[in-house]
Amino acid sequence: MCEWLRQPRAQWPDPAPVAPAPPGFGIEVTPPGSKSLTNRALLLAALARGRSTLRGALTEADDARRMMAALRRLGAGVEASMGQVRVEGVGGRWRVGAEGVALDLGNAGTATRFLAAAALLSPGPVVIDGNARMRQRPIDELVESLERLGASVEYLGSAGNPPVRIVAPTDPARSPADAHFEATRSSQFISALLLVAPWLPRGLTVRLLGGVTSASYIDMTVRLLDRLGASVRTSADMRVIRVGPARGRAPGDGLAPFEHDIEPDASGATYFWAAAAMSPGSTCRVRGLDARSIQGDARFPRLLGEAGAQVREGDGWIEVRGAGLAPIVADMADMPDATMTMAAVAALAEGSSVLRGVRTLRVKETDRIEALRTELGRIGVGVECPLDGDEGAMRITPPAGGIDRSGAAPAVVFDTYDDHRMAMSLALIGLVRPNVFIRDPGCVAKTYPGFWADLAGVYGR
Repeated sequence: MCEWLRQPRAQWPDPAPVAPAPPGFGIEVTPPGSKSLTNRALLLAALARGRSTLRGALTEADDARRMMAALRRLGAGVEASMGQVRVEGVGGRWRVGAEGVALDLGNAGTATRFLAAAALLSPGPVVIDGNARMRQRPIDELVESLERLGASVEYLGSAGNPPVRIVAPTDPARSPADAHFEATRSSQFISALLLVAPWLPRGLTVRLLGGVTSASYIDMTVRLLDRLGASVRTSADMRVIRVGPARGRAPGDGLAPFEHDIEPDASGATYFWAAAAMSPGSTCRVRGLDARSIQGDARFPRLLGEAGAQVREGDGWIEVRGAGLAPIVADMADMPDATMTMAAVAALAEGSSVLRGVRTLRVKETDRIEALRTELGRIGVGVECPLDGDEGAMRITPPAGGIDRSGAAPAVVFDTYDDHRMAMSLALIGLVRPNVFIRDPGCVAKTYPGFWADLAGVYGR
């Protein structure tokens, strides 16, 4: 039934069947490079002066391809092959003429926000645009910060959303060197400014005055900048972050070219750890990630441990073994991309689970809270949000007696909303419930083109 999992994408059925996994399976997986780290490192390499090399980068996924294509249009040299990317940087100044450049970034959120901030370094205007869903996703908080830093920004569609036309300050040396944020809808706004800070004439100090959304991604940005040599100073509570050029370089001189190994994608790993946790006696070992990872989602197995799974960690690997699932109360604020995975796990627990810190799910590739409510509702799972007036809390309640795992379970076709995480999360339901089908299985190509081939491992080789 699942022979298609190992077939080329052109041969995938739609909707695609996912069959229950055999009991006691054991798999090892090395996910592709982290999208979040790949796009951060690509931008830094493109702005550095000279040739940088990224190994283990996410080169085949749509988000990374959008980023690489945009960097080429901005004047950087980008050559990608077999997970390795060589980037010839522009030395902190994009090669854009007076007529400017327009960038179509599809639904790539990181590329959209990062390159909007990077327009501060362009001699010509930069138009940031995307697909229909991206035109619904917020960018106003970042725009307000760019304007405070001296840029001129014009909304070309609806106010608060792309497309936007950004013109850099005429005299960057006289622009403010301080940005502040109240509570934000996306940590990407903050990361975007931090990533370009090494090339600003006076660096940049970012002050976080309100609630911090997805703080782990800001920490990821800061730690990557530090590893690549930028001058980074933070307050103890990470509320004040100062970023300047590489240590020993002149103001605005940015980073030297670098070589860097990209970690495997911890967000992609969560699906496989969860698959094992959902099947008592089954194991999944993910290689390339351990306690040293700078990705917040690498801590996801600890939540599975709280739900009853057995977790082991070693040098370069983290393993999860299924042992039954209990309801959980989990704060997902520092790993929002893993919320969908945890929702699938909670759908199989023996009782209601509560997931907190989920507010940002409303403005992702789709409204993931409403999508979960609709799709999990097809198998009798209740999704309640807001919870007791809290827009950032969600309760997930399996049906009485649990979901139907019998061979007579009626067929269910899950819609995926052109959202890679909907497809990968809902596929987990198919590993335990018969007669599950996934629409548009190809949407996983946004971040994990090889997901289905890796999932085939649960059925044996």
